[in-house]
Amino acid sequence: MHSRPTVLHLIDDTTAGGVMRVLDYIKTSPEMAELAEHRFESVKRGRVSLRRYDCDVIVSHLAISWQTLPALFAIRMANRVRRYVHVEHSYTEGFVHHNVPNLRRFHALLRLGFSMFDTVVAVSHAQCDWLKRARLCPERKLIVIRSCVDLTAFEILKPTRRTPKVIGAIGRLDRQKGFDTLIQGFRAIPADDVALHIYGTGDELEALQTLANGDPRIQFKGFSQDPVQIYAEVDVVVVPSRWEAYGLVAVESLCAGRSVLCADVDGLKDHREFGAMFLEDPSAHCIGLALREILSETDIKTCNGQKHIRTTAEAAFHRDWKTLLEFRNTVRNETGVMT
Repeated sequence: MHSRPTVLHLIDDTTAGGVMRVLDYIKTSPEMAELAEHRFESVKRGRVSLRRYDCDVIVSHLAISWQTLPALFAIRMANRVRRYVHVEHSYTEGFVHHNVPNLRRFHALLRLGFSMFDTVVAVSHAQCDWLKRARLCPERKLIVIRSCVDLTAFEILKPTRRTPKVIGAIGRLDRQKGFDTLIQGFRAIPADDVALHIYGTGDELEALQTLANGDPRIQFKGFSQDPVQIYAEVDVVVVPSRWEAYGLVAVESLCAGRSVLCADVDGLKDHREFGAMFLEDPSAHCIGLALREILSETDIKTCNGQKHIRTTAEAAFHRDWKTLLEFRNTVRNETGVMT
């Protein structure tokens, strides 16, 4: 019987959010514990160190940038581990569209960054497809492991029958999340028997409150430590993100039996198989029309198959990590280092 490999996860951003919740799931899941001994270490972003780690596999959850390339390379050169893996939590086709003025330079950055790793993990099939189309990473290095958290508590939530009907928006108050267009689209709905509850904190709070313009139907609920309670308080969840590597909010909402309306972008597309609905375009006008259609129903449709969603998502996460950790072939990466 083979002993479990030791896997070291390196993190440079411990801000509360999706990445940390996924890492917490890895830390606490009995199934993940059977696969490996998982250790976690926070490192200073961009700090160059030739430290040697006592582990079999290093998994980078670190940001790739021109600033951090030397640090990523130093880790590679100082450690002759079985595998050096990178999980790409941030960059997507939508991110490039909204944020990258110099496409050639940015693509060069990603190709150089990914070249240091034996395996690059995409957190959604849509993200992986983009990496292939843009030729940012050799296909032989790519594997998809869709993000996951413990979904058990979401599965047991019951459908609601509230008046007014409550629309939920959940996440950082950041330009990425598209809550500005959601507020504009919602305000175009004349009905008084609906409400929009926005859960989260961030730099865009004041700007979003200005857009809400005192509309009593719109409430900013702040950050909640209990995501299950959030879904218990809403009937419909809207995910209008401009870019999104995967979108845990969508899978949690569907597992909680809530209707989900998503922007048709990046990793959010992966949730179509579980019953998510999609906007024709991300404009405020389109959001308003879609919400009117959903709210016109006598009873808001709820997602069926909550147990199936949970078991499918969790089983895929465990299976794909198992595939990654059991890979034994020697690989020469583009830096010329043998592992």
